[in-house]
Amino acid sequence: MKVGVLAIQGDFEAHAQMLAGLRVERIYVKRPGELSEVDALILPGGETTTHLKFFQDEGFAQAIRHLPEQGRPLFGTCAGAILLAKEVRAPYQQALDLVDITIERNAYGRQLASVIRHGSCVLKNDPLEMVFIRAPIIRRLGPRVKVLAECDGLPVAVVEGKCLLTTFHPELTSDTTLHRYFLELARETG
Repeated sequence: MKVGVLAIQGDFEAHAQMLAGLRVERIYVKRPGELSEVDALILPGGETTTHLKFFQDEGFAQAIRHLPEQGRPLFGTCAGAILLAKEVRAPYQQALDLVDITIERNAYGRQLASVIRHGSCVLKNDPLEMVFIRAPIIRRLGPRVKVLAECDGLPVAVVEGKCLLTTFHPELTSDTTLHRYFLELARETG
């Protein structure tokens, strides 16, 4: 299996290190043509407006939209989660419309308001460490969206089909739970 990490901006290197620790082959994806080489793709945090401009300039949006229907999962963390959402607020922003959620940008405040919290996760018994940096909040869940983790009563990790989203940065912890779950999505067929 080969996992791509979108390497436009954000902490894509932390995701690559997490995958290396799990002994998974990984490549940095910088051009749409490189998507044909990967079995799954991680969209890291960063600035959504920068990502969207790059998608438009390079033709990434359509290529990424087709990955889940081809059985190749997507994992969006923080800004990556915003990019995969159906509806983005505060302010409105276009996105890839792949996961039936409404998400509010920068809902936890400025970078100075960044925090490490612990919440519940259906994938493990112990609390999950969560690093929130200018994090979004999921305000609405569609009927097919499954909540995997919550913190302070809010959904912070969700999955719909072949798309996994977290409003926090699991790559900035030593906990591999969500990355391992993502790899299982990639191993499933159809």
